[in-house]
Amino acid sequence: MNLPEKSLWELLWEYDPNGLIAVDTDLNIRIVNPAFCKMLGQDATDLIGKQAADFLDDADDFKMVWEKDLVIRAVEKEYPRYNLYVRKVMFPIRNEGIIASIIVDLTHEWHQKNELQRVKQQTLEEVNQVVDRQMKVAQEIAGLLGETTAETKVSLLRVAKMLRQESV
Repeated sequence: MNLPEKSLWELLWEYDPNGLIAVDTDLNIRIVNPAFCKMLGQDATDLIGKQAADFLDDADDFKMVWEKDLVIRAVEKEYPRYNLYVRKVMFPIRNEGIIASIIVDLTHEWHQKNELQRVKQQTLEEVNQVVDRQMKVAQEIAGLLGETTAETKVSLLRVAKMLRQESV
């Protein structure tokens, strides 16, 4: 038996690395692509027909997109329970009665950015510690130089006094 060839749209849906999800106006999940399932670690059968809020923490943004007929571009959000950080695009498709979302996984980049920020902070703290130690050493050296300079001056004054007494 020959299987029907998949259409270009089906192939795009299946292989798109971005998560794709569509919910109805009651915020029930109608369709998801494999990338979305992978992001959440769920099977499509576990998601379809369920409330979007059960998996995406809340679905207020879907509701707002539908009620206000908005297109939301580039909203970033963290989903800690999935260890996921994403950028979402959301838009209503009125003639189908659905709200669609394209979800780009930025988790790797987000972790790199946080790690870089941590390293910068740690480096700044280390530099501050080095400067503090240098300041302390400089103060100690200045104190020692001051003491030895004062001792040298006292000794020179004594020698000068002795030389003056000899010449008198």
